[in-house]
Amino acid sequence: MTAPPRVAILIPCFNEEVAVATVVNDFRKALPAATIYVYDNNSTDRTCEVASQAGAVVRGEPRQGKGHVVRRMFGDVDADIYVLVDGDATYDATSAPAMIEALLNDRLDMVVGRRIEQQVAAYRLGHRTGNSLLTGFLSMTFGQNFKDVLSGYRVFSRRFVKSFPVLSDGFEIETELSVHALQLALPVAEIETPYFARPQGSISKLSTWKDGFRILGTIMKLYRSEKPLRFFGTIGLFFGIVSIGLAIPITVTYLETGLVPRLPTAVLSTGLMIVGVLSFSSGLVLDTVTRGRREIKLLAYLAQPSLPD
Repeated sequence: MTAPPRVAILIPCFNEEVAVATVVNDFRKALPAATIYVYDNNSTDRTCEVASQAGAVVRGEPRQGKGHVVRRMFGDVDADIYVLVDGDATYDATSAPAMIEALLNDRLDMVVGRRIEQQVAAYRLGHRTGNSLLTGFLSMTFGQNFKDVLSGYRVFSRRFVKSFPVLSDGFEIETELSVHALQLALPVAEIETPYFARPQGSISKLSTWKDGFRILGTIMKLYRSEKPLRFFGTIGLFFGIVSIGLAIPITVTYLETGLVPRLPTAVLSTGLMIVGVLSFSSGLVLDTVTRGRREIKLLAYLAQPSLPD
């Protein structure tokens, strides 16, 4: 008989004393055979003590930031299926079995819990608007229509976790997870899951503007590194168009009079065209490098065992 897949529930926490016991208990009921790990990120309250009393395996990550915690969890924990969820009691534990079932039945590498708010206070307007804008930008950039790219509730295969190079430090980790799947064209899905307000006394660590700009910056960095020809080619095209726009009246004057009266403008036009050509050439070179990096990532992904049948 084939042994059942090993399931690990990964809960990154920072000052979640109020909610963490509820999260641990709810997921133990939903997935009784799973091992629950709580990774504390320098909490100043009783998060570790409460999580340990609830029966979780408690570990720590001293470098501040959710990205650092996820990197540590993915490196430390060995399992066949990974459930990543925030420790704020806003996600529905009863959805986890269905997400795991979809992962196994459809041979997926990531299932995202698409949040459907159950209370007005669950999803603040600023966060909802930011999520929509960032989700739309990511879909336009990488060509797949995620509905909730910033969801912190996800189920992964071992292949995904052990081949994913975590580079971000903070809340932009969700964006990086989504882009990694798009880069390698991995099979993914989204499942609707209830989303609740934080329990009374629990405070969100997410800053709408600060973290929103950080996430947008992460998308731009990933776009530059993963789509360099398009990125630098667009810059080169812009400089080229500006250069031609400056050069046209100078050329017309030269053809009519044989003189170049606006020499500084002619020099500027020439310089802009050189910058544009260099930018486009850089994009060509970096595109070749990116293809090689993507092949290495794909080989690392394929080196990991697939989901058990």
